[in-house]
Amino acid sequence: MDLDLSPEQELLRDTVRSLCARYADLAVVRQMEDDQVGYPPELWTQLRDLGLLGLCIPEEFGGSGMNAVDAAVVSMELGRALAPSPHFVSCVASAGAILRGGDDVRARWLPAIADGSAIVTPAWLEPDGGFGPEGVQLRAETEEGGWRLDGVKRHVQFARAADRLLVLARMDEGVTLLLVDPAAAGVELEQQKTVASDTQYRVSFTGVRVSEDDLVGEPGRGWAIWDQVMHDGIILLAAQAVGGARYALELTVQYSKDRRQFDKPLAAFQALSHYMADAVTNVDGAETLMWEAAWTKSVGRNIDRLAPMAKLNACKVFRDVTAMAQQVFGGVGFTVEYDIQLYFRRAKQLQLSWWDDRYLEELVAADVLDRATA
Repeated sequence: MDLDLSPEQELLRDTVRSLCARYADLAVVRQMEDDQVGYPPELWTQLRDLGLLGLCIPEEFGGSGMNAVDAAVVSMELGRALAPSPHFVSCVASAGAILRGGDDVRARWLPAIADGSAIVTPAWLEPDGGFGPEGVQLRAETEEGGWRLDGVKRHVQFARAADRLLVLARMDEGVTLLLVDPAAAGVELEQQKTVASDTQYRVSFTGVRVSEDDLVGEPGRGWAIWDQVMHDGIILLAAQAVGGARYALELTVQYSKDRRQFDKPLAAFQALSHYMADAVTNVDGAETLMWEAAWTKSVGRNIDRLAPMAKLNACKVFRDVTAMAQQVFGGVGFTVEYDIQLYFRRAKQLQLSWWDDRYLEELVAADVLDRATA
């Protein structure tokens, strides 16, 4: 595995970093906190014009067909900037599920996701349901020409901005994926408050009708599709965590050089310098594991262990680095005027979302134990 980026990948990295600096700097991040829509349209337009909305979509459906390493380069920069956008939920998670659906649903939705004219977001988690398939209890009862949905989903990101919700519902056959219009009769959106102040909704379904044309894949195959999508997607979430952790460390190092106490900079105190030495070691390790997972995916090898390991480690490092940063900054680090609190809050949010550390540990442990007894 070559850990050096190609010239094209370096150009991609620099382009996305420049785009984020111009259209999604930390002032914009602050403006988007608890916003009903949750992302600036200018950023979305620029991502579209660069072909980055279709990075996980094959060229035959209007995407750019990037491999996992290219996609990780983009995700690292989005994570570094804390860029507020539905890029992951629509262009990675939902697009990945639709890509594994039937020909008709692919032809209808993938080109629209790639050109930015449609946003699709997963409606997955339920109250007290957990991250596994048993947590999906929202019912889809068969009716003539389709189904009727009843139940509640939580933590649905960018639901008000979405053209469709990718709903994980339970039928007699098992978990199934359905596309639902958030403006349909019987759908109610209630914005939630989160530790990261990002845009999430509680979505209630009361007698919501869904036609057979909005089925993604086959009835009962929803969890098999979703599990594959998640294994691919969490590599890019690991990249976001690494990007955020590295920039949070840069902010901390610079502050430790600028802030003086007892007639010398904070960086001159051995205890703090050791904190930052440990942090850079951990960030480099998390990045290496993330690149290994992305490369393994790009060459078509099994990622069942590497993908959970990458997110588990990267999110832990992101959380630990930002917690260390708060100690270096002291009390001012928690005030809204300082940028480090943005990273501190989002590190915890990312660690809790899209398979939390406990679920990831169980996946890794199961893989280790199953291999050991095979």
